[in-house]
Amino acid sequence: MNDNQNNPFWESELTTILVVSDISISKSFYTNVLGAKIFREYGGDSLVLKFLGNWLLLVTPGGPTDDKPETNFIVPKEFNSVSHSFTIRVRDCQKSYELLKKNGAKFITPPLDRGAETRCFFRDPDGHLFEISEYRSSE
Repeated sequence: MNDNQNNPFWESELTTILVVSDISISKSFYTNVLGAKIFREYGGDSLVLKFLGNWLLLVTPGGPTDDKPETNFIVPKEFNSVSHSFTIRVRDCQKSYELLKKNGAKFITPPLDRGAETRCFFRDPDGHLFEISEYRSSE
């Protein structure tokens, strides 16, 4: 796909869509706790954020449309069941944990040292899972 003429994603960017139950609660979490920047808001039911060089589109639940018939956007049904998650590689897991916790993130456990990696997990208000992970090479 090096040939721009034949690359369907030439000059494209990837956006992750997260379905949230309350756009104002999620907006507060993503901007105040995680430090995401608001790019655009759409009528109180969706919000585009720039976060760590990526796009996040937060949307409220909704039913099928002409371009996606039979497709429903729903919030996660079970808080402890995960179909996808985000991993954020950090320089210092303990320090990031303390800063995020101070900002209001609720962690499942404190950082756990697993040898070359230290990691821990937290969720957004709807249960979307985030991991912060520090990797230390053996060199």
